Amino acid sequence: MKQKQLPKITVITPSYNQGHFITETIESVLNQNYPNLEYIVMDGGSTDDTVKILKSYGTQFTWVSKKDKGQTDAINQGLKKATGDILCFINSDDVFLPNTLNTVAEYFSNHSDAMWLTGDYFIIDEKGNKIQSFVAEYKKWLRKDPTRTRLSIANYIIQPSTFWRRELLNKVGMFNEDLHFCMDFDYWMRAMEQFPLHVTDSHFSLFRIHGQSKGGALYEKQFAEEHELVLKYVKSPFIRFVHKIHATLIVWAYRVMK
Repeated sequence: MKQKQLPKITVITPSYNQGHFITETIESVLNQNYPNLEYIVMDGGSTDDTVKILKSYGTQFTWVSKKDKGQTDAINQGLKKATGDILCFINSDDVFLPNTLNTVAEYFSNHSDAMWLTGDYFIIDEKGNKIQSFVAEYKKWLRKDPTRTRLSIANYIIQPSTFWRRELLNKVGMFNEDLHFCMDFDYWMRAMEQFPLHVTDSHFSLFRIHGQSKGGALYEKQFAEEHELVLKYVKSPFIRFVHKIHATLIVWAYRVMK
């Protein structure tokens, strides 16, 4: 596509004390070499070297560092600043793979009916080594039939590999700031009520699990919050039960792996 045809993509990074990883995140966004990019970093007033790192980039992107109400509040603040046609957020310990934004832009340009899109990912550890490939393959299998019922059993949508049009934001609204672990799952459930999910097998991101990440250290609370959302959105006692069993098995597996 010619540059003038490229939709504007806004990438938001919520951040708090992830100075150890945030440079890699920032570089993965800037190195997309996407010509119609708006990049916004919303930092919650980090006390490590995050602000020093952000300052080192000069005017290459927009950033704010001030106390906020947490990750979800930071995402919403970024969305309020966003002017892009296509929106997404990537956390300050995750990474975009090369050519992701061009691939996403091309997909939306070729599929006018697509309101949101999710792709594949790799899971990595603190040092960037690929781990838990069986989890990625399992979620890939679930995405072969991307229904809301299946989503109610297992969250197969990869957050840093998911992008949506501004029109979806206008319909679905902001992320729920009462949630601390599953604000993305809640958003996907709300979005799927109105728009079918488009899926591609392209790998868009590296999702990092480490000792300080929510998925690494607080996974039990994460699955507990997810189940509360299933009770909120799903009426079927059977689906509720299946989700509970599935979540229990996943938590057990995580305990074994640790």
